[in-house]
Amino acid sequence: MDIKQLWLNAQDLWGALDQHPVVHAGLALAMLLVIALLLGRVARYLILHASRMLGRQPALHWINDFRHNKVFQRLAQMTPSLVVQFGLHLVPELSKTAMIFLGNVALAFTVLFLILAISALLNALLDIYARTEHARTRSIKGYVQLTKMVLYVFGAIIIVATLIDRSPLLLLSGLGAMSAVILLVYKDTLLSFVASVQLTSNDMLRVGDWIEMPQVGADGDVVDITLHTVKVQNFDKTIVSIPTWRLMSESFKNWRGMQASGGRRIKRSLFIDASGVRFLRDEEEQKLAQVHLLTDYMSRKQAELKAWNEAQGNLAAMSANRRRMTNIGTFRAYALAYLKSHAQIQPNMTCMVRQMQTTAQGIPLEIYCFTRTTAWADYERIQGDIFDYLLAVLPEFGLSLYQQPSGGDLRAGLLPALLGSSHIPEPEKNRM
Repeated sequence: MDIKQLWLNAQDLWGALDQHPVVHAGLALAMLLVIALLLGRVARYLILHASRMLGRQPALHWINDFRHNKVFQRLAQMTPSLVVQFGLHLVPELSKTAMIFLGNVALAFTVLFLILAISALLNALLDIYARTEHARTRSIKGYVQLTKMVLYVFGAIIIVATLIDRSPLLLLSGLGAMSAVILLVYKDTLLSFVASVQLTSNDMLRVGDWIEMPQVGADGDVVDITLHTVKVQNFDKTIVSIPTWRLMSESFKNWRGMQASGGRRIKRSLFIDASGVRFLRDEEEQKLAQVHLLTDYMSRKQAELKAWNEAQGNLAAMSANRRRMTNIGTFRAYALAYLKSHAQIQPNMTCMVRQMQTTAQGIPLEIYCFTRTTAWADYERIQGDIFDYLLAVLPEFGLSLYQQPSGGDLRAGLLPALLGSSHIPEPEKNRM
């Protein structure tokens, strides 16, 4: 049997199908569907191959982001439905009702893949923006998520309207009656969107900021800002997800200002035992005057006190009428001079040693200064070195720290008294 005979037999078979219109239309639709799928495969291969070739050029590197987010793949998936839409008119024996129904289904698939393509495009644009310098200060992920949400809502309305062969405006008009329900369902979304806009526009929060929010257990770096949540990685590597709207309704501490200033504050007190505070003796003044950090202070203070006392005349003969240097005041001046000469203390920021209100735990001397670095480990090392030295130098001024007595202190103080007692009372015997 030759090819010509096969062709004649196929024509005879096709002509015989005219007597069966349903079978005729079904076979034509099946052929149209096969052709649509084949053209979709071809379009997908050509588009992906072309995008891969263009993405190799340095000037068109952004095409790789489109390809990785499947933008071109989603566009290629629209080909079969478009072929079906325009090929339905070529199907013989197809009723008008079936043509409208199948055309609406194909159009719905076209709209669906178009929405997915736009969503993938938004993801690609977000990846491109993430590599820019502005992404470190302003996150647009919340805006992208809101745009995609609106896109999905309107896309769903258009798809449903297409399937039921009604105008989308008819469905949109029905949403007016459901506005109260929509506001209730999307309450958190609306609050988060408003909070996201305020946080971004006022530059209150950036990715990489160190924030502290004790009420939600957050104390670490911001790693992600989305429409609904802000993710914070604590220093113990745990992740805390904070609703975006809570960052506007509640307070939080942002340490960005400290990091940008180049200095981190030291604010810690030494509690001096009040029983050790006294005036300096003459030999102590001479000894401390030889300390390098106190030379200028001692000479200036001694001249000032001498002039004041001489101005008092005979009244200065009484001790209570004379001004004298104290060990705690001299130590305060020494600690301030030590901080100002320290190589790791920021000289352009506030630096002082102040005496606070006396408490039951002693006299607080607060060290208030800023380090040159904001790195946590270096900051703790510098702070530790400063207080280690100040604690060790306290006895040079006749001072000591206040420390609450422990059980060992009480035993050490009471045991000699008990051992030195000649009479130890015996327990009283029970009387009849």
